[in-house]
Amino acid sequence: MESVDYKLKIGDTCPGFDLPGTDGKMYKLEDFHADILVVFFTCNHCPYAIAVEPRINNVAKNFTNISVVGINSNDSSSYPEDSFEGMVKRVKEKQLHFLYLHDESQLVAKEFGGQCTPHFFIFDKERKLRYQGRFDDNWQEPNNVTKEDLKDAIVALQEGKEVEEPVTNTMGCSIKWK
Repeated sequence: MESVDYKLKIGDTCPGFDLPGTDGKMYKLEDFHADILVVFFTCNHCPYAIAVEPRINNVAKNFTNISVVGINSNDSSSYPEDSFEGMVKRVKEKQLHFLYLHDESQLVAKEFGGQCTPHFFIFDKERKLRYQGRFDDNWQEPNNVTKEDLKDAIVALQEGKEVEEPVTNTMGCSIKWK
């Protein structure tokens, strides 16, 4: 795979954050104690994010000892469906099993170097980056997926192994900057 130039590099520490969740609570990095932390940038309107949402929801529901956190950093003045109210509605309608946080200032996306929706990051117990990139190799046709990058990375970490392919190209819509 060609080299991807991301801001965060494998081994970097997870940037801190303090963001409101759709459940009405505030969340900081320190609030997550699971062995594996999956953070991904997402939104309500991007077809790529919408397509992988059921798959990431299954990961959040079915893997043990992981925390899954979706962050919406899109400019909702240009994309009203990505408003906080829209996020709250989406969590209820889609019965999402991951936390959905709002990064209105877009500072968190900039700290992570988030490039698109969805853009996935996996951090280990020490909150060191162990994987970054896409969910899998076929966002449009789940039945034709041949490489489950995110799941493979989680399984490797749970088994105490190195992630075989720690960096992949993201696939999605650009984050909508202010």
